[in-house]
Amino acid sequence: MAAAASETTVLDTPLADALGERYLSYALATIMSRSLPDVRDGLKPVHRRLLFAMLKLRLDPTTGFKKCARVVGDVIGKYHPHGDAAVYDALVRLAQSFAVRYPLVDGQGNFGNIDGDNAAAMRYTEARLTAVASALLAGIDEDAVDFRETYDGEESEPVVLPAAFPNLLANGATGIAVGMATSIPPHNAGELCDALLHLIKHPKATISKLAQFVPGPDFPTGGVLVEPRGAIIDAYKTGRGGFRLRARWQVEKLPQGRYQVVVTEIPWQVQKSRLMEKVAALMEARRLPLVGDIRDESAEEVRLVIEPRARGVEPEHLMAQLFQLTELETRVAFNMNVLDADQTPRVLNLAEVLAAFLDHRHVVLKRTTAFRLAKIEARIEVLGGYLAAYGNLDLVIKIIREEDQPKPKLTKALKITDVQAEAILNMRLRALRKLDEAEIRQEHTRLTKQARELGVLLKDEKQRWRLIAAEIRKTRAAFGAKTELGKRRTEIAAPPAAVVIPIDVAVEKEPLTIVCSAKGWIRAFKGHLEAGAEVKYKDGDGPAYRLHGETTDKLILFATDGRFYTLGCDRLPPGRGNGEPVRLMFDLSNDHDIVALLVHRPGRKLVVVSSDGRGFIAAEDGVIAQTRGGKRVLNVRGDVEAQACVPVDGDHVAVIGENRKLLVFPLSELPEMARGRGVKLQSYRDGGLSDITTFHLAAGLSWSLGARTRTETDLAAWIGKRAQAGRLPPKGFPRTNRFS
Repeated sequence: MAAAASETTVLDTPLADALGERYLSYALATIMSRSLPDVRDGLKPVHRRLLFAMLKLRLDPTTGFKKCARVVGDVIGKYHPHGDAAVYDALVRLAQSFAVRYPLVDGQGNFGNIDGDNAAAMRYTEARLTAVASALLAGIDEDAVDFRETYDGEESEPVVLPAAFPNLLANGATGIAVGMATSIPPHNAGELCDALLHLIKHPKATISKLAQFVPGPDFPTGGVLVEPRGAIIDAYKTGRGGFRLRARWQVEKLPQGRYQVVVTEIPWQVQKSRLMEKVAALMEARRLPLVGDIRDESAEEVRLVIEPRARGVEPEHLMAQLFQLTELETRVAFNMNVLDADQTPRVLNLAEVLAAFLDHRHVVLKRTTAFRLAKIEARIEVLGGYLAAYGNLDLVIKIIREEDQPKPKLTKALKITDVQAEAILNMRLRALRKLDEAEIRQEHTRLTKQARELGVLLKDEKQRWRLIAAEIRKTRAAFGAKTELGKRRTEIAAPPAAVVIPIDVAVEKEPLTIVCSAKGWIRAFKGHLEAGAEVKYKDGDGPAYRLHGETTDKLILFATDGRFYTLGCDRLPPGRGNGEPVRLMFDLSNDHDIVALLVHRPGRKLVVVSSDGRGFIAAEDGVIAQTRGGKRVLNVRGDVEAQACVPVDGDHVAVIGENRKLLVFPLSELPEMARGRGVKLQSYRDGGLSDITTFHLAAGLSWSLGARTRTETDLAAWIGKRAQAGRLPPKGFPRTNRFS
């Protein structure tokens, strides 16, 4: 035990340094070996190892399938020391045509579906490579890329694939690393090839020009891209942005003037079953009042049938509501964060990604050319030895028969190399026919010509780029728009115009009773409660406002800060419980109080006044606030606050001050304004305005006395001009100085 202890070295290290060092190692491993794709082949390590393992198993597109369990076993046993479930999930995704634009694995069996159902177990499914995967692997046995040892040192694996297919942009990638992430949507391979060919001819091409060839992503599930053109180009310029994607839909006419909407394509990475559940939940919560029913009639193709609630519902209104509330419209993130050729994480723009692919193909071409040239030169050397033997056949036979060590003698007598002498000694006797000599001479001539051409290719960069362009044209012909796989699936459309859905269409119309307590808790009861209906409040709280309205109405609140706040009545909390604080519903500051609470009536006019007795008439349509912060209408400052807000209902105005002076004057003396301080309504020596009301002079001025109402018709003593002081009110006027 003492000896073992003496061999142990303990180093004193601050905990922060030790944790930092280990977390940095973890972060680098996550970034380099798990989450970010390589810009050259567009693959993460697990995908690269899957394809390489399938290549070693001879699962090319022309051969039969093998069990996925066999593939996964080879991957985790030789190359990827992780769980089999994660590797199988990666394999399954590469085979799903609704998840990957150009599948790299040809699957046989149940590989899941667009509803979100999982694939069958790996022991039941089979797989092989697709033509796209073969293009990614083409040339890997010709020293096209570097290899490294696997985790156990028993095998070797490619650092990157040769990639004769622009996989990074064609199939896209998503991943989350430590402190960074990537999100690249798929694109059309034919369009990418066009952009690559243009970039070969014009290496300094602008991104705006390249975006003419690559107008936007092309998703496996189709859909309609409605992102503004400028935003798409900006995303390609910076490598960051997003794309707004909508489902494709059409209207099918039915008998008797009815119709139904049919969704034929849903956005990428949206599970159809989850989408249906979301719509059903919204319908149950009455948040989709325009939708009558939705059902899934999908077979091999997507077909979601949506029935409107009524014939009068416009299809555009119906779909606008669904786009707003469901995943029939999504935003696909764009973050081109990848590992460059030096294995450094970088956010690249469109031109840099395309250039990196071309540079990689150029390196691959030089390496494969040098490999082929070396092979040909080795064969030419052997053939030269054969030809030397044919020219001195008798001497060769004599040396072989008589010498114990014929190789040195052959080398000296024929003036050939050791390699050539070894090849002659390994010749079979049947190869000494005259016919074989002619074939060898033809092969020697042909290979000499090829070697010369390859040597020229290695020295001529322009010729190499012409050859790369020819390879890209072949890729375009194999996977471009003229093929079934390469046809563009996602329509690129103009941004849709804003659809304004009338509130009475967007919300189901139901009667409501809106109740607000003295302490500012608001709620809404279904139906119109009778005046004597009991409503419970929290201890210490009581009634303040009780209004009748409908779910399609808007609620207006006027506060002491001179602002109007607006909220749809359909968004009020239900009547059960105590409701919610009105301040939170309207985003009202704690420094201000409620002056008035009204149900909006279009076309109505309001009189707004401040505590210092100034005010004006405001059109109610003009005070509707578009934000939670409200809309300032009455300008107040200092100690002055908004005091009252009453609807215009008459031809005269009655104001009473805190000094208990009453003044009546014609409504026509008040100006109508959109915003401001207004004009002086009543003069005060001390105090300010207490209350205001409007009324018809012929009907008289009324005020409340508890449960009773009193009306005064003889008002001659109080009628005057605006801004006068007024007189004491009639006997019996409330001591609260309030009309109601």
